[in-house]
Amino acid sequence: MFIVAGLGNPGKEYENTRHNAGFMVLDVLAEKLGADISEKKHKALCGRAVIGGHKVILLKPQTFMNSSGESIRAAADYYKVEPEDILVVYDDISLAPGQLRIRTKGSAGGHNGIKSIIAHLGTQEFPRVRVGVGEKPPSMALVDYVLGHFSQGEKKIMEDAVKEAADAVVEAVTEGIEHAMNDHNRKKDSQA
Repeated sequence: MFIVAGLGNPGKEYENTRHNAGFMVLDVLAEKLGADISEKKHKALCGRAVIGGHKVILLKPQTFMNSSGESIRAAADYYKVEPEDILVVYDDISLAPGQLRIRTKGSAGGHNGIKSIIAHLGTQEFPRVRVGVGEKPPSMALVDYVLGHFSQGEKKIMEDAVKEAADAVVEAVTEGIEHAMNDHNRKKDSQA
């Protein structure tokens, strides 16, 4: 069994913001798999799916980003899923808009949601799909940037990236994380 957790903030005011890239990927993934992510459980919205014969729990923590680890830990304990079978999808400001980076493990890199997960799981050894949302402008506060909406030019790039990230999750579950890394960890051509 796998847990695929997309990170974001609950509430209408946060929909389609940069920090909710993980939620956006989970929504596309659920649609692709014919799954419903609406059951309230483990401080999250949950759904169930099967990917390549593997049972998968789709998880959108409702704890707000900085406490994402509470929800993921609760689900991991309940389903008895080890950290290496928890795939976390989230936004990354160090990657260009639409660029994906898949890793088997790593530090939080300043991302508070990942810091929370590392603290609650007690390890950095869980796979992740990072979805690039671009660097913040020097004149803007980080919180305003990540809680801001995509520009018109970024919207199409992000739509494509979210679809690709959903495909990468399917590939990671069916073929293995290294396979997904080989197929999706590449620089995008010039950005809009």
